[in-house]
Amino acid sequence: MTVKAIKDLGPIGQLAFLPQDFDAAVTYWTQTMGVGPFYLMENVALGDARYKGVPTGAIFSIAIAYWGDVQIELIRPENREPSIYTGEYAVTDQLHHVCIFVDSIAEARAAVAAVGAEILVEGTVGADGAVIYVDAGAGPGGVIELLQNMTGADAIFQMIKDAAKDWDGTEPLRKLG
Repeated sequence: MTVKAIKDLGPIGQLAFLPQDFDAAVTYWTQTMGVGPFYLMENVALGDARYKGVPTGAIFSIAIAYWGDVQIELIRPENREPSIYTGEYAVTDQLHHVCIFVDSIAEARAAVAAVGAEILVEGTVGADGAVIYVDAGAGPGGVIELLQNMTGADAIFQMIKDAAKDWDGTEPLRKLG
């Protein structure tokens, strides 16, 4: 199948937020919205990370939970290196980006090139995963992440999703790895 539009790559699988107060955001999502538990991955760095074509040492932490079939991701930058979590794309306390999980990062690159989207961030994830974040014209707050998962990520995501099914509100933030 030839990809003609970004939506043809797959459904939105994640809504991501960059809160000014990370702990308050966890409290909001778990207590007010009832979404959880969140699993925290600290000090994440993409391999071969580039921001607008230039190497970057951006480090960030993420907390992921599921609301039905959709991931909710909360992001906390851990340094001020150039990234979409600092500078003009660092919109806070609103939707920061959406993520589409893709089978082929090459196919995703072709789809975004076809519509003239700007690649903001690119890098590798684990031994065999890859990710690009693009601005397809909506600007800050309208970024699209296209993620080809690394081996093993699907099992981790399934564990997080399963934990959400009958979550009783205990231990709202759990460390992963």
